[in-house]
Amino acid sequence: MNNIQMQEIENIELSFLSLDDYQELKKAMIESYTSMPNSYWREHQIKTLIDNFPDGQVVIKVNNHIAGCALSIIVDYSKFDDKHTYKEITGNYTFSTHNPDGDVLYGIDVFIKPEFRGLRLGRRLYDYRKELSERLNLKGVAFGGRIPNYHKYADQLSPKEYIEKVRRKEIHDPVLNFQVSNDFHPAKILKNYLEGDEDSNDYAVLLEWDNIYYEKKNRKPSTIKKVVRLGLIQWQMRSYNNLDELMHQAEYFVDAVSGYRSDFALFPEFFNAPLMAKDNHLSEPEAIRKLAEHTETIVQKFSELAISYNINIISGSLPEIKDDRLYNAGYLCKRDGSVERYEKLHVTPDEVKVWGMQKGSELKVFDTDCGKIGILICYDVEFPELSRLLADEGMDILFVPFLTDTQNGYSRVRNCAQARAIENECYVAIAGSVGNLPKVHNMDIQYAQSMVFTPCDFAFPANGIKAEATPNTEMILIADVDIDLLRELNQFGSVRNLRDRRNDIYELKKM
Repeated sequence: MNNIQMQEIENIELSFLSLDDYQELKKAMIESYTSMPNSYWREHQIKTLIDNFPDGQVVIKVNNHIAGCALSIIVDYSKFDDKHTYKEITGNYTFSTHNPDGDVLYGIDVFIKPEFRGLRLGRRLYDYRKELSERLNLKGVAFGGRIPNYHKYADQLSPKEYIEKVRRKEIHDPVLNFQVSNDFHPAKILKNYLEGDEDSNDYAVLLEWDNIYYEKKNRKPSTIKKVVRLGLIQWQMRSYNNLDELMHQAEYFVDAVSGYRSDFALFPEFFNAPLMAKDNHLSEPEAIRKLAEHTETIVQKFSELAISYNINIISGSLPEIKDDRLYNAGYLCKRDGSVERYEKLHVTPDEVKVWGMQKGSELKVFDTDCGKIGILICYDVEFPELSRLLADEGMDILFVPFLTDTQNGYSRVRNCAQARAIENECYVAIAGSVGNLPKVHNMDIQYAQSMVFTPCDFAFPANGIKAEATPNTEMILIADVDIDLLRELNQFGSVRNLRDRRNDIYELKKM
């Protein structure tokens, strides 16, 4: 195995580097860099690093003796192009380039003594750097990685070809393999990076790790939430004498989900359909056009409720007439007072045949104080292209207001919505109506079970269901979703559905 056996290890400790460690550190560096004589830091250089940035200098000790070390500085990365040298990034080895207000943690040195290699101690040092980057809200970690086996292939392969063969496991490079396995990705080949590195033929690979939690520094207070509370309204279809009665019931539900400090209230598709009862003597196309006359008032009322109850309201969907054409549309009424519109893009054969409903044409992601969201009305969720386009624009939560009369129709919406959560690495919330409307043509009975879906990976429920309502029962459903878990999934998931797409053989784009 190694020069040191597992049974000989009494303790392993990661600690900050002290100047008292210098003599032992110097000896460890000399033993670790046998191919580069005199490649060790002088005491005054270590003192400078410790004085300027103590958190960036750590050692790992086995049985109270130094087994490895990692040295770092913070730099303003924009001041260095992607062809910099080691001498430039360290300020001619003075570390004058260290800037506490910089945006990237730059690795100056990392090593493990030969007798301790194979114990995965280097991983602990890299993990510390990542955690430090997150804690300091830096963009990530970068460093120039040596390719010590390249000299064996320099007469046959260019540095780029060498790196590709290492990535395909056709060539073993212990340093580069280790760094890639620790989630660092090659960004650039650096020529003449480190003086005296003959094993690498004077080449290095600029390796980077991105901090998925990085937030751009802003002088204004940020209100973007990381844990978002969803309030789904499973609406009971019942008779109402007028619009005021219906909106009184809607406000009741807004009040209920707001009382639980929800960030969103999601209503179902055509939740206002009971108002068609008084026009049941008309033909179906005429009745729904009469219903559309209430839409402007409902949106205005929802906007007022969003402000007064401090909640973002998704109005489900409402019939709306634009340019004398009938659309199935909805509104996102934000708690800051702004209002945005969305449309149903795919209308069902029944909507066309009975009502003369027209297809919408606009697909967009909405920016909210809880991040980017998408909204697809019912049938639209059965077309995977739509949600994929939204995911490409950064959508974290997809809301699906729906209306289904049979369990068959509900199953189509439910199963497709759950697939959208997996393939787009997002949360999906669906909300529908229950009950019946015997006095409304083409709106007889409803079946629904509102739910919140997640991707299926270790950080989420194994079955991909975060929360579910009781089927066919009027109720609210409250669920918290953690946006940071989506970031982790994108980088470290068991599978990575967004990143692993074969964009080299197919693509999806808006017209």
